[in-house]
Amino acid sequence: MQDWRSIGSFADVPAGGSFRIVNARVPADLAPALQSPQSANKIVDCEIIIHNGKIAFAGPAFDAPEASGLPVFDLRNGIVLPRFVEVHTHIDKSHIWPRIQNENGTTVGARVAIEGDRNRNWTPEDVRERMEFSLKCAYAHGTGALRTHIDSYGKQTNISFPVFSEVRQEWKDRIRLQAVALFPTQICVTDEEQFRQIADAVEKHDGIMGGVTAPGGFMAATVDLELDRVFGMAKARGFEIDFHVDETIDGSVRSIEHIADAAIRHKFGGRILLGHCCSLSYMPEDVFRRIALKLAEAGCSVVSLPMVNMYLQDRKDGRTPRFRGVAPLHELEDYGVKVMVSSDNTRDPYHAYGDLDMLEVFREATHILHFDYSDRPWMRQFGAAQAEQMGMVDKGIISAGLPADLVITRARTFEELLTRPQSDRIVLVNGLQIDTSLPDFADLDHLHKHARVAV
Repeated sequence: MQDWRSIGSFADVPAGGSFRIVNARVPADLAPALQSPQSANKIVDCEIIIHNGKIAFAGPAFDAPEASGLPVFDLRNGIVLPRFVEVHTHIDKSHIWPRIQNENGTTVGARVAIEGDRNRNWTPEDVRERMEFSLKCAYAHGTGALRTHIDSYGKQTNISFPVFSEVRQEWKDRIRLQAVALFPTQICVTDEEQFRQIADAVEKHDGIMGGVTAPGGFMAATVDLELDRVFGMAKARGFEIDFHVDETIDGSVRSIEHIADAAIRHKFGGRILLGHCCSLSYMPEDVFRRIALKLAEAGCSVVSLPMVNMYLQDRKDGRTPRFRGVAPLHELEDYGVKVMVSSDNTRDPYHAYGDLDMLEVFREATHILHFDYSDRPWMRQFGAAQAEQMGMVDKGIISAGLPADLVITRARTFEELLTRPQSDRIVLVNGLQIDTSLPDFADLDHLHKHARVAV
């Protein structure tokens, strides 16, 4: 029997993709065979049998079938998670911080910096290398599926989307990828030809229709017309929708309500995801209730990006921030709105930090959003909630018949899991242990050295 804890800081999983994992612990919310009305947010004992790279059994040890002859991997109560799912990232922007920073740390400062760098430096080669670097990080940390927004302005649409499609094909056996077109929804009114070209790119590259309502937090007078055109295009072409919404602590900004109204008005049947939604936390209770009920009726889900929202919101020079800038997830769940958390930006002017590690995201979200001391199934945020939003029913859970895509940790309890970064985690893909070495930041130095200065 192989005993991880007796080996040291790292262990070799039995080779060949067929073995038993004993004395494991699994979040019941992520394993259908372990779920019960009393299991929400519980970590329970589990045995997992892997055969030829697939999960043959995942459930209580007393229910496990005979598996004599298989190598045994004893976790001594270590927690096992499904590979992670990220529903909101920006890998086309990632890792440009070394060459272009945010001068004042604000959302506006980030937008200006990004625009300058994008116009000067985002060639196919530049975008590809940074995307692949990001995916190497996510893969090593244990991510199995990821959705990224793609800046879709002017010439960039026809640069970044083809690159994404190539990268998606090359990475299909490691990380399953989705892409969303990101553009100001005003384009739908001010430049209908460009909007059609964006829709063509989304359709050609099997993407998702996105958009950001009123950049900067100021709702445009034409927002309803803009949304009618987005929803109309999405219905006509069979797109899902994924918006950036109300990334501000100004409670008077309420484009989210216009989105819910548009979804109801158009009887939109596709999946809708709304990112950020910060202003919801700063609205009068009666207004929030009205909007939450509309979101539930429209079938809208909400993703909070807690690390980035706290980084950007309520930033004033020389003043300690007063407000957290995150969406009210507990209350939204009370009204039947599906909610989730994700990374957002990594090492770019919107957020100078981050490494696409969902375990870090969940740890920080637990602190920021108070996921502890709660009977809600927040542990589904490791993957299942995002996987459902992405239409990937085989991701984000541990269940018989699925690929043995797992993240194995030494932690035995929820508290231990979130106390340390679990940097010695083991990642299995199809039952085989992968190399979890992270890429060296120096690998991108040549991109920054030869980049043109954005002014």
